[in-house]
Amino acid sequence: MRLVMTAVAGTGLLALVGCTVGPDFKPYHAPVAANWNDPSARRISFNPVSEASNPDPAWWNGFDDPVLTGLIHQAIAGNLDLQQALLRVVEARENVVTARAAGLPTLSGTASYNREQLGLRGILESQGLGSSSSLLAGRSGLLGGESNAVGQGIDSALNSAEQPIDLFQYGLNASWELDLFGRVRRSVEQARATTEAQAEAANDSLVMLESQVGQAYVQLRGAQALYGTQQDNIRAAQSSLTLTQRRHVAGLATELDVDQAQTQLYNYQRQLPAYATQIQQAENQLSVLTGQAPGALDAVLSPPAPLPRTPDVVGIGIPSTLARRRPDIREAEANLHAATANIGVAVASFYPDVSLTGSLGIRAIDASYLTSWASRFYSVGPSASLPIFQGGRLTSSLRLARAQQKAAVLSYRSTVLNGLREVENALASYRNDRDARDRLVQTVRSADLSFRLSQNSYQNGLSDFITVLNAEQTLTSARQSLDQAEMSLAEDVVTLYTALGGGWQQSGTPVTTPSIDKAPPFVPAALDSVAAGTAHTKADSQ
Repeated sequence: MRLVMTAVAGTGLLALVGCTVGPDFKPYHAPVAANWNDPSARRISFNPVSEASNPDPAWWNGFDDPVLTGLIHQAIAGNLDLQQALLRVVEARENVVTARAAGLPTLSGTASYNREQLGLRGILESQGLGSSSSLLAGRSGLLGGESNAVGQGIDSALNSAEQPIDLFQYGLNASWELDLFGRVRRSVEQARATTEAQAEAANDSLVMLESQVGQAYVQLRGAQALYGTQQDNIRAAQSSLTLTQRRHVAGLATELDVDQAQTQLYNYQRQLPAYATQIQQAENQLSVLTGQAPGALDAVLSPPAPLPRTPDVVGIGIPSTLARRRPDIREAEANLHAATANIGVAVASFYPDVSLTGSLGIRAIDASYLTSWASRFYSVGPSASLPIFQGGRLTSSLRLARAQQKAAVLSYRSTVLNGLREVENALASYRNDRDARDRLVQTVRSADLSFRLSQNSYQNGLSDFITVLNAEQTLTSARQSLDQAEMSLAEDVVTLYTALGGGWQQSGTPVTTPSIDKAPPFVPAALDSVAAGTAHTKADSQ
């Protein structure tokens, strides 16, 4: 017993002084410029973007559109893809509990019943000792007349040993991997980093969802604006046709003028169904994004409304803060952490696995002795397993882990560069589309004035109808271009906010994970839920 206690104390001391092999993770900082490259971010005069403030996390509030805000909140609460992403976070957290459990003691109860035939006579016969005559051969002189009685006793003992027996046994088995070289600790570290990566992936899904809702809503209002503009064009073409018909009756216009006016009207009417299709498709997309069947939001979205007003100034911050905001960059960093920890797992596989095992139970060949302490048995002690030759598996696993870590470094750098590129592209699109929109406003005013003047000249007989048609086409094209420019500008703002990584920090609506049943079955092993709950709490806190 003293030897057992010494072994336990020795292995416990080894566990306390155990080390963690493999490299420790250090956050990787990709080099970024101090300021944005786009000229709009460097202007000193009034500018629609500003580096002085970080982007608003709840960026949709800047559009001052209650319908858009409501759609964002509905999507956060009901989108099915987002709920799947949240469940993947739950899965990752449970993997942390599983990894941590590998470093904790395990306890299991055992019970067995066996009816055994020992086969003792066969063992003796294989050694030439299967009968009393062979056992007494050469000894008859020593035993004299008693040899027959001794032989009968031996035969009786052998026959008794040949009878089957019942063996009853129950007890407890325990084991504990001491994790002297940190294999379990590195596995837990890897699982936690993977959980963090999944959480950031869920944040990225939230950002993309908000962006999709914003883009779809802008497309809906843009299509409605184009539909309304086209209806205005149809009414104007109808007025032109009526005027031309009257002039034709009065002999002031030709049949060709009437045909041209009729063709212009038909051409405008032909374009109207395309805009109606865009409206219906945008409504259907918004319904699905909010977790509802197509048509569920038609009553709210069908009434035409203007495009949401774009913010006067968009805060963009500085490039060095982008990595802390964008979830995809944070996810790449967490994946790099997990890959680094995996190297430690691979290195630890080269070192011995030391475990402490023990068992305690009752064993008897008679069921009535199963309550007798005299029938007890136990065993306890450490065991070690040292890999010597594994056919190159361990070395290959280590090389693979190192290659994956290098790939994770490159993936992180690529993600940072891609984020910077997306912001710069969004800034360029926003700047150029804003300038184009401002010019188109003036173009529409000029085209409208030209159209009115041409109409007046035509009515007074100072110009032909071709001049009116050309002016009308110019005005129509300018109006449609202005509607497209307003829609593109609003989409640019949504794209810019998405590239800047806003929308997951404070969405305004609680992001709830779908509930799952956590209760274990009602069996003795349900006590496992106590350790699982403790490990889960520690995993969440870390």
